[in-house]
Amino acid sequence: MKLWRSPLAWTFAASLVLLLGVGGWLLTDPATSRSDALKTGGLAGGAIVALYALWLNDRRRRVEERRQDIERQRHELESQRAEQDRERVADERFAKAVELLGHAADQVRVGALHALAGLARSRPAYTQTVLDVLCSYLRRPFEHVRYQDGLDRHDRDAKRDTPEREQELQVRLTAQRLIRELLPAADQADAPDYDLDLTGAVVEYFDLSGCRIGGMVLRYAALHSSTNLSGCRFTGRVYFTAAGTDKGRLIGNFRCRGAVFESHAWFSGTRFAELADFTATTFAGRTTFKDAEFLRDAVFHDVCVTSELDLRRTRFDGQTDLRFASLPESVSLYNTRVRSEKDVQLPDGWRSEELRDGEKRIVAEAG
Repeated sequence: MKLWRSPLAWTFAASLVLLLGVGGWLLTDPATSRSDALKTGGLAGGAIVALYALWLNDRRRRVEERRQDIERQRHELESQRAEQDRERVADERFAKAVELLGHAADQVRVGALHALAGLARSRPAYTQTVLDVLCSYLRRPFEHVRYQDGLDRHDRDAKRDTPEREQELQVRLTAQRLIRELLPAADQADAPDYDLDLTGAVVEYFDLSGCRIGGMVLRYAALHSSTNLSGCRFTGRVYFTAAGTDKGRLIGNFRCRGAVFESHAWFSGTRFAELADFTATTFAGRTTFKDAEFLRDAVFHDVCVTSELDLRRTRFDGQTDLRFASLPESVSLYNTRVRSEKDVQLPDGWRSEELRDGEKRIVAEAG
């Protein structure tokens, strides 16, 4: 840079001019001494230098701000590039794991299920998608020798099928366990609500107790051995319509103690072959057990129903406890039947009428 273009040179020149100009002007006044004139001229010249220093500091500040802004943009670009790389790797992991679910070896399928669960834990945005894949796997047709009708409970548990079906059963049990692990706890109020679609699924020892679930569909599902939904909170609609009614599919014990159904709960046509326990459960939405069959004991003690309750054509063939904690004004009891020889406990305002063939019909007393 040429000297005449340098701001520093111009600053010193201006400072020197002021020093000489102000000092010379003051010396023309006889009342001003030479030292005062020189001091005042020095202050004037120093003010120019100080102004230059302030300008220089401001310039350095603006340069530093621009540098930091550029550095921040560079970091943001690098973060976006890294996030895109992670998303690409996650997509590749997901696609590979889904592909391996069709592998012939059961250990490979188990590994693929764990890979999907690991992806959901590290990338929460994948959780619903992974749950959909796990549910889809459980919706695949599956038969086992102990699912046949007419087997004694102990004989059924002792039955073993072909090695291939036994291995497939273990893979399916792994999928069920991973579904539960991916669901948040029921008491996590700010947790996301994940939906489960298990329409027509074949599950065994299905346990989601203490989980928070959005909507769940188990239409025409086969719930073998036992099902445990105790302590669950369902924030969406739940459908068990016609679950377990197909030939050869037996429902084991159904435990749903202390659960909360915030929306619809549809159990129409569901067949409960063993104990059905709904103790202290809350049904906050429309609830129906229309055409349901309770072949063993049914417990509804301390159940709270706040909306409509439909028990039309419901059959209770075992010991029955219908002592609800609270009931809505709208309760449908058309042709609701119990067995005469069984112990049946009813809420206040309900009674039973004797019918033929050892059956009774539940009716609500007028007024």
